Amino acid sequence: MADKYVYSFGSGQAEGNAKMKELLGGKGANLAEMTNLGLPVPPGFTISTEMCNEYFESGGKLPDSLIQEVKKAMRQVERIMGRKFGDKKNPLLVSVRSGARQSMPGMMDTVLNVGLSTETLPGLIEMTGGDERFAYDAYRRLIMMYADVVMEKAAGIEPERDDLAVRARLEDLMDGIKEAKGYATDRELTAEDLKILSMQFKATVRGVLGQRFPDDPWEQLWGGIRAVFQSWIGKRAVSYRNIEGIPHNWGTAVNVQTMVFGNLDDDSATGVAFTRDPSTGENVFYGEWLRNAQGEDVVAGIRTPNALNLASKREGSNDHLASLEEEMSELYDELSGFRTRLETHYRDMQDLEFTIERGRLWMLQTRVGKRNGVAAVRMAVDMVNEKMISREEALLRIKPSQLDELLHPMLDPAAEREAWKLAKGLPAGPGGAVGRIVLDSDKAKRWAEQGRKVILVRTETSPEDVDGMKAAEGILTSRGGMTSHAALVARGWGKCCIAGASDLKIDYRERSVTTALGTTLNEGDWISLNGSTGIVYQGQLAVMAADPEKMDEYNELMSWADEIRRLGIRTNADNPNDAAQARRFGAKGIGLCRTEHMFFGEERIRSMRAMILAKTEEERVASLKRLLPFQREDFYQIMKAMSPFPVNIRLVDPPLHEFLPDENDPEAVQEVADEMEVDAGKLSSRIHELRELNPMLGHRGCRLGITIPAVTEMQARAILEATAKLTLEGVEVHPEIMVPLVGNYLEFENQRDIIMKTAEQVKKSTGCSELHFKVGTMIEVPRAAITADEIAPIAQFFSFGTNDLTQMGCGFSRDDSATFLPHYLEAGIYQDDPFQSIDQKGVGQLVRIAVEKGRAANKDLHLGICGEHGGDPASIEFFDEVGLDYVSCSPFRVPIARLAAAQSTLRHNGGPKPVEDAPKAGTAAKKAAPAKKTAAKKPAARKTTANPRTKKS
Repeated sequence: MADKYVYSFGSGQAEGNAKMKELLGGKGANLAEMTNLGLPVPPGFTISTEMCNEYFESGGKLPDSLIQEVKKAMRQVERIMGRKFGDKKNPLLVSVRSGARQSMPGMMDTVLNVGLSTETLPGLIEMTGGDERFAYDAYRRLIMMYADVVMEKAAGIEPERDDLAVRARLEDLMDGIKEAKGYATDRELTAEDLKILSMQFKATVRGVLGQRFPDDPWEQLWGGIRAVFQSWIGKRAVSYRNIEGIPHNWGTAVNVQTMVFGNLDDDSATGVAFTRDPSTGENVFYGEWLRNAQGEDVVAGIRTPNALNLASKREGSNDHLASLEEEMSELYDELSGFRTRLETHYRDMQDLEFTIERGRLWMLQTRVGKRNGVAAVRMAVDMVNEKMISREEALLRIKPSQLDELLHPMLDPAAEREAWKLAKGLPAGPGGAVGRIVLDSDKAKRWAEQGRKVILVRTETSPEDVDGMKAAEGILTSRGGMTSHAALVARGWGKCCIAGASDLKIDYRERSVTTALGTTLNEGDWISLNGSTGIVYQGQLAVMAADPEKMDEYNELMSWADEIRRLGIRTNADNPNDAAQARRFGAKGIGLCRTEHMFFGEERIRSMRAMILAKTEEERVASLKRLLPFQREDFYQIMKAMSPFPVNIRLVDPPLHEFLPDENDPEAVQEVADEMEVDAGKLSSRIHELRELNPMLGHRGCRLGITIPAVTEMQARAILEATAKLTLEGVEVHPEIMVPLVGNYLEFENQRDIIMKTAEQVKKSTGCSELHFKVGTMIEVPRAAITADEIAPIAQFFSFGTNDLTQMGCGFSRDDSATFLPHYLEAGIYQDDPFQSIDQKGVGQLVRIAVEKGRAANKDLHLGICGEHGGDPASIEFFDEVGLDYVSCSPFRVPIARLAAAQSTLRHNGGPKPVEDAPKAGTAAKKAAPAKKTAAKKPAARKTTANPRTKKS
């Protein structure tokens, strides 16, 4: 057990600081830091994450030592505030909030106004100058929140339907009074209305949950603390951690803090602000606020929030509402000063929460603000130019996945001009999204799992919607602002989102959405979202790829990454278009060109089938000769598109039956038989002969080339004749011929001899005396990794095929693992899907063994990886650490790989340089350009047992 669980803060002094996030959580650590900085922070205390873990280990018990620490900390808050918790005349009210070390917006629970009871209500009324309406509004909020969070969710009660949940029932009661009296908003409820509601609330809570709402302040406090701990293991929190990769054993802290009231009167307000625009990255103070409101009103999107200042106003949404800068200019200036102070102190964009109580500004939270990919890149580059951070820090600050957002497809502008506009909201998330309307989270997840593209449409989202939000192509809400739950979560995920499209009326009962002009759409209808403009369109609009070449900040950042990274970056590409696309994204070569994809054209597949069905060697060779010109042209175009960089070409890999129709489909068999002018019965028999029980381990790869040497000879000739032609044309090319599925060095030697013999023939027939090519193998069989020292002396390169290496190493079929692998991940047997992120302890060790043995046997051996793991940041760091020369990935993951490789180099070379080494403000290139000589020096390649070369490819 820990010696201390509770850490106090208030009146300029705190027992914690910003470096204590593991113990105090992000919120608690930053509350302590703001207090130490002298900012006006309502006093309180933080219960540590250690207590959370001990709470679960003890079966939900709180130790006596914690109780005593909490009482002591509460007395300190009482001294600072001059109020007493539970006092009848001068009551202190507190909030109970969660706070994990990494932000999990809205995923865990909060209880406000704790300490309000029938005995303390009169004291609160007297303290506020007889304001009964305020006091009873605070009381009904407490009853609703406490019943929902503590008495239902934390107790593990799960209603059969959403409308049967206690919160939904209480909201129905409030809506009933509003409807009966003709009120449009909650603010119109009178003190008498709220008194009646409070009584109805308590009666409903007892009827629904079978127990009374607690009237004792201390019972409320301990209930709130337990509920926050319980929310750590709630469904939405667990789902969010799974999505974000947050460890489940971190636990959450609990923050108990003095309540300050933004809903006390018209001189009171609440708001959320960002020190820079989280959607664009622009260096402007950005945010929203509401007069006479509590913080939950801003986040929930129940009312349209006012803009913080002119820069925060959005046309057609809140541009007609007064900003805080206009309404409360002195307080805005004070807040703006805190903005500058906090961003300078933390050296990063901050997400601020504030409350104004009767003209006094209080700071409730600061944390590193979530931002989309476009904003993240712009902020990082701008902060380097402002000499706030170094280039190395900027590179480490960007999540590689955020670069993917810059490559998000956008709606085609031409299609937008012709499309029917349904509504306009706030541009809360990047890119474009097209999908079918779905009105609830569970269905969105279910439809997405079925392969349907969906748009989650909600009045407003709540943390319970997290699974559906993640599954959807985009998110659309009719209420809420740029700081609403939907906007905040979507921005963190880089997901297209439009918030606050207030012209939309969502009818959950009829499963429909109606626009202001009367257009009605039903669940399942198609809509398109432009998350950059906030416009919603009817139907399926065409989309187009983004063009990162025109993004100055992106190109500046990537030039820094390329200066620093050790690993080379190639792409997996089978055609000239993909090769050209990858080059635009920064690839320096092809790490995998799959030749089997080239055999499925109409004329080609006919020749391939003729080769398979040939009765004699002469017929087989004749069929392959017909394929030769097609293959030669394929390789000519691909190598020309990638010149002068290397192109790694894998010889044909799949089993032969994949080129023939399914024997269980008689119509397809007959169609091919007619085309090939053969008997359908004989064709069916031949297909049956070729059918294998386990094709992955069958007659494929080098085994095919050994049994039918003419296949290897034809492909090698096509590659080398294309090489000769380009060389004679003055085009620099470097093909790498890769033999697949080798497990024994004699297999490789057999195929290499065919290739080298063919090369001599091509030199003579073309007159090209020098062919610059390499011959190597794909390491995808565990035996090849273990015996790499036997293969390496006769190979010029290894390329790790980690897809098959994972299948054979783990004993998992990638095509069938979906039936059990999710359960493995949920049970913690594997931390990550081994087909997405390399299994470092198992399959990764096969890679390490092959690298060490291969390089020991051949110091000039070139090493790369071409499996899908080549685009995964965690895998890239592992491959960098073991000493590979390059990684290869799909074209659209090339930028991710470039950044991840640079981050790996930085992490293993002492971390980022101090800010003094950052370039001076204004030195960012206006356009993408080669790195300048004045750039920070590239760190030297670190030493590994494999002694990797440092040349990039």
